[in-house]
Amino acid sequence: MKRNKLFLFLAIALLSFAAKANVTLPSFFSDNMVLQRNADVKLWGWGSPFEDIVITTGWDKKEYKLKPNREAYWELTVKTPGAGGPYTINFKGYNEITLKNVMLGEVWLCSGQSNMEWSANMKINNAEAEIAKANFPNIRFFTAPKLASTEPQMNLPGSWEVCTPETMRHFSAVGYYYARHLQEDLKDVPIGMINSSWGGSPAEPWIPAQYVNNDPVLKKAASDLYKADWSPSDPGHIYNAMIHPFVGYRLAGVLWYQGESNVGSHVYDKTLAGLIKGWRSEWKTDLPFYFVQIAPYNYEGSTDLGAVIRDAQRRVVNALEKTGMVVVSDIATVDDIHPRNKKDVGIRLANLALNDTYGIKKGVVNGPLYKSFTSDKNKLTVSFSNAEGLRFKGKASTLFEVAGEDATWHRAEAKIDKGAIVLTSKNVKKPVKARYAWSNTAQADLFNSAGLPASTFTTE
Repeated sequence: MKRNKLFLFLAIALLSFAAKANVTLPSFFSDNMVLQRNADVKLWGWGSPFEDIVITTGWDKKEYKLKPNREAYWELTVKTPGAGGPYTINFKGYNEITLKNVMLGEVWLCSGQSNMEWSANMKINNAEAEIAKANFPNIRFFTAPKLASTEPQMNLPGSWEVCTPETMRHFSAVGYYYARHLQEDLKDVPIGMINSSWGGSPAEPWIPAQYVNNDPVLKKAASDLYKADWSPSDPGHIYNAMIHPFVGYRLAGVLWYQGESNVGSHVYDKTLAGLIKGWRSEWKTDLPFYFVQIAPYNYEGSTDLGAVIRDAQRRVVNALEKTGMVVVSDIATVDDIHPRNKKDVGIRLANLALNDTYGIKKGVVNGPLYKSFTSDKNKLTVSFSNAEGLRFKGKASTLFEVAGEDATWHRAEAKIDKGAIVLTSKNVKKPVKARYAWSNTAQADLFNSAGLPASTFTTE
């Protein structure tokens, strides 16, 4: 009798445990979400190790059966067809969850600091008119809240939202304009934008801690960071809570707008490259990574702090495959660290992606980028990529400088010659190095035929 009672007690306990151990999903598997089209897409979640779970995908009505492991975790890879929807995805265990209005399309993660976080509600150019017309049911938003953690997290609060005037006004303006322009050329393919940004944040807390701690240069840069009151600065602390939960969610690529909070660093090229490599390693794929060069601004301290960061960003494009950079010095003011023209930023990023990721020819999508130089007697000739139709904004450029062996910089006279820039200075008999737009507030005065501005650079 006692033995039967024990079995009965255990059976009731087991059933009670099972009833409480319902299928649970990360927050970003929700109604209105976008999954990457034409891809192997991973779904995952939690449930009781004793639980039989059946997942049914609405686009093909296929059933998948699985059981969570002893850690209560399960994952499943499913194939998605071309763009379309709305679909449902059904999860049935002890409980039942049906995700509705699921679309298949292109999914992009946008991240960085305040210029990526900046929304129409924070005041952008023509804000109210842009908000009023933001009815795009095939554009979806997910916004990650500001969170930090010392350890990698598996989930975070949030849910997908359809693009309406009310949801658009609070979403990343750069991300919204990017999605709009991308969708125009992709013929209304659904676009999912995940915004995970934190105003005032340096790059180091966005990088997985192990990548910082295993690199002496990055570790030293992280230790030298100013400890601000408005953002974490310890390596990995933002990554753990705001990026790691998404690892495994199939992406088309990443948009990044950050760098202002790293002004003062002389190794930002290593830092940004470390972030890109770290995220790619976590996702186990070479994600396309497109970023915005920081805009001119009158930083306190040295007059070239911003120029150093802009040049570091330029160097990353040359160093890493599947990266691209847009220059925005021509559409920014020098007295506001948050330029209000976010539309052209989003469009320039979208043109990069359309051209380089989607193979839709958009003509020249990059401004002139420094390539090489030659020195001959009193002349120094600079060559550029994307140099078709080089022109100055006015009659001449005032932003080029040259230096001789004494390393003293002097303003140079610049002339366009067959797609290159020839520099001379009456103060430098034999120039051996050159630089362009080398100040915090320099706004480009060299453009190509596409009307895109040249990047800050130094030949050093």
